[in-house]
Amino acid sequence: MSVLQTLQERSNSSCELCTSKEDLNQYTIPPSLNENVGNDVLVCKTCLDQINGDVDMDANHWRCLNDSMWSEHVAVQIMAWRMLQRLRNEGWPKDLLDMMYLDDDAMALARATGEHEDAASKIIHRDVNGVILEAGDNVVLIKDLKVKGSSMVAKQGTAVRNIRLDHENAEFIEGKVGPTQIVIITKYVKKT
Repeated sequence: MSVLQTLQERSNSSCELCTSKEDLNQYTIPPSLNENVGNDVLVCKTCLDQINGDVDMDANHWRCLNDSMWSEHVAVQIMAWRMLQRLRNEGWPKDLLDMMYLDDDAMALARATGEHEDAASKIIHRDVNGVILEAGDNVVLIKDLKVKGSSMVAKQGTAVRNIRLDHENAEFIEGKVGPTQIVIITKYVKKT
């Protein structure tokens, strides 16, 4: 059974965040690189567009998190926590965050994208052109890079998909080049 089929079965073919049954999509929560049932949620287009920042946040839409934050599935709990963090200035999400519990591993993954940090204290990763990089973005190498500790050379033009951000250093990102997970300096990549 595919990951999508499993997600549809566990959610009864409805959005795991707002329960909509329209236009459902599989979403892999960043910084996960692999699609699997533990890292993915089934979300509607309305939720997905707001998660990705393609449209403005509609705070009232997210009142659904009052129910979905209690899901038995950790990936759903993590997405609920992240969205509540984005909306924490609205007032009501703070109450829900105070009630919410995530175990240490889930909390570490939830914090991995920095949703809980104030905008002023967030480390911002930028590509060679100054474009802001986000976890899950795709980039292209702009020059040949020798991979330390191996004889491999990552060639210019190589696509690196679904990157992860180093939350301690704005100059480093991680991604897979072929089968190898490597650290890449942001001044050598261009967002696609």
